[in-house]
Amino acid sequence: EMDDEDCERRRMECLDEMSNLEKQFTDLKDQLYKEQLSQVDAKLQEVIAGKAPEYLEPLAALQENMQIRTKVAGIYRELCLESVKNKYECEIQASRQHCESEKLLLYDTVQSELEEKIRRLEEDRHSIDITSELWNDELQSRKKRKDPFSPDKKKPVFSLTFPRPYIVYMLQDLDILEDWTTIRK
Repeated sequence: EMDDEDCERRRMECLDEMSNLEKQFTDLKDQLYKEQLSQVDAKLQEVIAGKAPEYLEPLAALQENMQIRTKVAGIYRELCLESVKNKYECEIQASRQHCESEKLLLYDTVQSELEEKIRRLEEDRHSIDITSELWNDELQSRKKRKDPFSPDKKKPVFSLTFPRPYIVYMLQDLDILEDWTTIRK
Protein backbone atom coordinates (compact mmCIF):
# COMPACT_ATOMS: atom_id res chain seq x y z
CA GLU A 1 0.00 0.00 0.00
CA MET A 2 0.88 3.17 -1.11
CA ASP A 3 -0.03 6.36 0.35
CA ASP A 4 -1.21 9.35 -1.57
CA GLU A 5 2.15 10.89 -1.81
CA ASP A 6 3.69 7.88 -3.33
CA CYS A 7 0.85 7.70 -5.71
CA GLU A 8 1.20 11.29 -6.67
CA ARG A 9 4.91 10.95 -7.11
CA ARG A 10 4.50 7.84 -9.12
CA ARG A 11 1.94 9.57 -11.28
CA MET A 12 4.30 12.48 -11.85
CA GLU A 13 7.11 10.17 -12.82
CA CYS A 14 4.87 8.44 -15.28
CA LEU A 15 3.71 11.74 -16.70
CA ASP A 16 7.30 12.92 -17.06
CA GLU A 17 8.28 9.67 -18.67
CA MET A 18 5.28 9.87 -20.96
CA SER A 19 6.08 13.42 -22.00
CA ASN A 20 9.70 12.39 -22.50
CA LEU A 21 8.57 9.48 -24.67
CA GLU A 22 6.25 11.75 -26.64
CA LYS A 23 9.12 14.17 -27.18
CA GLN A 24 11.38 11.34 -28.35
CA PHE A 25 8.60 10.02 -30.60
CA THR A 26 8.11 13.45 -32.12
CA ASP A 27 11.87 13.83 -32.62
CA LEU A 28 12.11 10.40 -34.21
CA LYS A 29 9.10 11.15 -36.38
CA ASP A 30 10.68 14.41 -37.57
CA GLN A 31 14.00 12.67 -38.14
CA LEU A 32 12.26 9.90 -40.15
CA TYR A 33 10.37 12.50 -42.17
CA LYS A 34 13.61 14.36 -42.94
CA GLU A 35 15.37 11.13 -43.93
CA GLN A 36 12.49 10.10 -46.18
CA LEU A 37 12.39 13.58 -47.67
CA SER A 38 16.13 13.48 -48.34
CA GLN A 39 15.74 10.01 -49.93
CA VAL A 40 12.91 11.25 -52.14
CA ASP A 41 14.99 14.31 -53.09
CA ALA A 42 17.96 12.05 -53.89
CA LYS A 43 15.72 9.81 -56.06
CA LEU A 44 14.30 12.88 -57.74
CA GLN A 45 17.80 14.13 -58.52
CA GLU A 46 18.70 10.68 -59.91
CA VAL A 47 15.57 10.71 -62.08
CA ILE A 48 16.32 14.23 -63.28
CA ALA A 49 19.90 13.19 -64.02
CA GLY A 50 18.61 10.02 -65.70
CA LYS A 51 20.50 7.64 -63.37
CA ALA A 52 17.75 6.14 -61.21
CA PRO A 53 17.33 2.37 -61.74
CA GLU A 54 13.57 2.70 -61.14
CA TYR A 55 13.57 5.16 -64.02
CA LEU A 56 16.15 3.52 -66.27
CA GLU A 57 14.57 0.06 -66.46
CA PRO A 58 11.11 1.22 -67.62
CA LEU A 59 12.79 3.79 -69.88
CA ALA A 60 14.91 1.07 -71.51
CA ALA A 61 11.80 -1.09 -71.99
CA LEU A 62 9.93 1.86 -73.50
CA GLN A 63 12.83 2.73 -75.81
CA GLU A 64 13.13 -0.88 -76.95
CA ASN A 65 9.39 -0.96 -77.58
CA MET A 66 9.67 2.33 -79.47
CA GLN A 67 12.51 0.98 -81.64
CA ILE A 68 10.54 -2.17 -82.43
CA ARG A 69 7.47 -0.14 -83.32
CA THR A 70 9.57 2.24 -85.42
CA LYS A 71 11.07 -0.70 -87.33
CA VAL A 72 7.65 -2.25 -87.84
CA ALA A 73 6.25 1.09 -89.00
CA GLY A 74 9.18 1.53 -91.40
CA ILE A 75 8.71 -1.97 -92.82
CA TYR A 76 4.96 -1.41 -93.09
CA ARG A 77 5.57 1.92 -94.86
CA GLU A 78 7.97 0.28 -97.32
CA LEU A 79 5.48 -2.51 -98.00
CA CYS A 80 2.69 0.03 -98.53
CA LEU A 81 4.88 2.02 -100.94
CA GLU A 82 5.83 -1.16 -102.79
CA SER A 83 2.18 -2.18 -102.97
CA VAL A 84 1.19 1.22 -104.36
CA LYS A 85 4.07 1.06 -106.83
CA ASN A 86 3.01 -2.43 -107.96
CA LYS A 87 -0.61 -1.28 -108.34
CA TYR A 88 0.59 1.71 -110.38
CA GLU A 89 2.73 -0.49 -112.62
CA CYS A 90 -0.17 -2.94 -113.04
CA GLU A 91 -2.49 -0.12 -114.05
CA ILE A 92 0.10 1.24 -116.48
CA GLN A 93 0.59 -2.22 -117.98
CA ALA A 94 -3.17 -2.80 -118.18
CA SER A 95 -3.60 0.59 -119.86
CA ARG A 96 -0.86 -0.19 -122.37
CA GLN A 97 -2.33 -3.61 -123.13
CA HIS A 98 -5.80 -2.09 -123.48
CA CYS A 99 -4.39 0.61 -125.77
CA GLU A 100 -2.57 -2.00 -127.87
CA SER A 101 -5.67 -4.19 -128.15
CA GLU A 102 -7.80 -1.18 -129.06
CA LYS A 103 -5.19 -0.16 -131.62
CA LEU A 104 -5.14 -3.64 -133.15
CA LEU A 105 -8.93 -3.79 -133.15
CA LEU A 106 -9.12 -0.37 -134.80
CA TYR A 107 -6.44 -1.39 -137.32
CA ASP A 108 -8.35 -4.57 -138.17
CA THR A 109 -11.61 -2.63 -138.47
CA VAL A 110 -10.07 0.04 -140.72
CA GLN A 111 -8.32 -2.63 -142.78
CA SER A 112 -11.51 -4.64 -143.27
CA GLU A 113 -13.44 -1.47 -144.16
CA LEU A 114 -10.77 -0.47 -146.67
CA GLU A 115 -10.68 -3.97 -148.15
CA GLU A 116 -14.47 -3.89 -148.45
CA LYS A 117 -14.32 -0.48 -150.17
CA ILE A 118 -11.59 -1.70 -152.50
CA ARG A 119 -13.63 -4.80 -153.33
CA ARG A 120 -16.71 -2.68 -154.05
CA LEU A 121 -14.72 -0.24 -156.16
CA GLU A 122 -13.21 -3.09 -158.15
CA GLU A 123 -16.65 -4.60 -158.64
CA ASP A 124 -17.98 -1.22 -159.74
CA ARG A 125 -15.02 -0.70 -162.05
CA HIS A 126 -15.41 -4.16 -163.45
CA SER A 127 -19.12 -3.65 -164.03
CA ILE A 128 -18.40 -0.25 -165.60
CA ASP A 129 -15.78 -1.85 -167.86
CA ILE A 130 -18.25 -4.56 -168.85
CA THR A 131 -20.98 -2.01 -169.40
CA SER A 132 -18.73 0.20 -171.49
CA GLU A 133 -17.55 -2.82 -173.50
CA LEU A 134 -21.13 -3.85 -174.10
CA TRP A 135 -22.02 -0.33 -175.08
CA ASN A 136 -19.02 -0.17 -177.41
CA ASP A 137 -19.96 -3.54 -178.87
CA GLU A 138 -23.50 -2.32 -179.34
CA LEU A 139 -22.28 0.83 -181.06
CA GLN A 140 -20.04 -1.18 -183.30
CA SER A 141 -22.83 -3.56 -184.16
CA ARG A 142 -25.04 -0.60 -185.06
CA LYS A 143 -22.30 0.83 -187.18
CA LYS A 144 -21.92 -2.50 -188.89
CA ARG A 145 -25.57 -2.56 -189.72
CA LYS A 146 -25.45 0.93 -191.04
CA ASP A 147 -22.33 0.68 -193.08
CA PRO A 148 -20.43 -2.57 -193.05
CA PHE A 149 -17.78 -1.20 -195.41
CA SER A 150 -17.05 2.04 -193.69
CA PRO A 151 -13.42 2.93 -192.96
CA ASP A 152 -14.37 3.62 -189.29
CA LYS A 153 -14.55 -0.08 -188.71
CA LYS A 154 -10.79 -0.34 -188.56
CA LYS A 155 -10.38 2.40 -185.95
CA PRO A 156 -9.50 1.22 -182.47
CA VAL A 157 -12.27 1.38 -179.93
CA PHE A 158 -11.52 3.62 -176.96
CA SER A 159 -12.94 2.96 -173.52
CA LEU A 160 -15.11 5.63 -171.95
CA THR A 161 -13.47 5.06 -168.58
CA PHE A 162 -10.34 6.78 -167.41
CA PRO A 163 -7.16 4.78 -167.67
CA ARG A 164 -6.41 3.11 -164.36
CA PRO A 165 -4.92 -0.14 -163.20
CA TYR A 166 -7.01 -3.15 -164.08
CA ILE A 167 -6.95 -6.90 -163.86
CA VAL A 168 -6.91 -8.96 -167.03
CA TYR A 169 -9.10 -12.05 -166.78
CA MET A 170 -8.75 -14.99 -169.08
CA LEU A 171 -12.50 -15.38 -169.51
CA GLN A 172 -14.64 -15.50 -172.57
CA ASP A 173 -17.03 -12.64 -173.21
CA LEU A 174 -19.97 -14.98 -172.79
CA ASP A 175 -18.79 -16.03 -169.29
CA ILE A 176 -18.32 -12.41 -168.27
CA LEU A 177 -21.80 -11.48 -169.45
CA GLU A 178 -23.33 -14.39 -167.54
CA ASP A 179 -21.49 -13.36 -164.37
CA TRP A 180 -22.52 -9.78 -164.85
CA THR A 181 -26.19 -10.67 -165.27
CA THR A 182 -26.00 -12.87 -162.16
CA ILE A 183 -24.52 -9.99 -160.16
CA ARG A 184 -27.21 -7.60 -161.42
CA LYS A 185 -29.97 -9.89 -160.19
